[in-house]
Amino acid sequence: MVPVAAHADVSYSVGYVSEYYYRGFFQKSSSASAGLDFEQGGFYACTWAADVGDGLEVDGYFGYGVEMGDLSVGVGFTGYYYTGDFDNTYEEFNFNAGYGPLSLEYSAGTWDDPAAEQDYSFTALSADLGAGFSATYGSFGQDFAGAYLQADYGFSVAELDLGVSLIFPDDDITSAQNEAGIAEVGSGEAIVLSVGKSF
Repeated sequence: MVPVAAHADVSYSVGYVSEYYYRGFFQKSSSASAGLDFEQGGFYACTWAADVGDGLEVDGYFGYGVEMGDLSVGVGFTGYYYTGDFDNTYEEFNFNAGYGPLSLEYSAGTWDDPAAEQDYSFTALSADLGAGFSATYGSFGQDFAGAYLQADYGFSVAELDLGVSLIFPDDDITSAQNEAGIAEVGSGEAIVLSVGKSF
């Protein structure tokens, strides 16, 4: 395998979503975000922050990936941190592989639950369907439970990246959200509109 081109690339992004969902779980209605990405020779280091109502979610992630034709593999680390009382810290190791339009992610992490630290795994299979359409099926394991299906359509207008996502969480995710008192989840399904710009 051969590392990707060895030149430094720094980019910035800003975005807004009508509802912030992550891995099938509702986070907040109407959320703005911003990110900074650095890439060089297959190595990447990035940070990203989003409004979650009670403070900010601030993520940091880094890793290394290689490509050979249609095949790609990568390893990395991601940490999810919060400035308020919205949630507690998540830290995980990430493994990714892709071939052509298909990509597979496996992540193993821990959640800093004040009662007792919990371990979790997350597996997702994504497909680039072409013409701006894509789909992802993700599921949790170990101390976490739940799965979801997400269908996306993205396109660009006047240097803006626009998108529409359909999110279908299963009963485990919906029940967990309802027990947490998140009324916005409703039946669990959602239509999310997004707009973003990269620099």
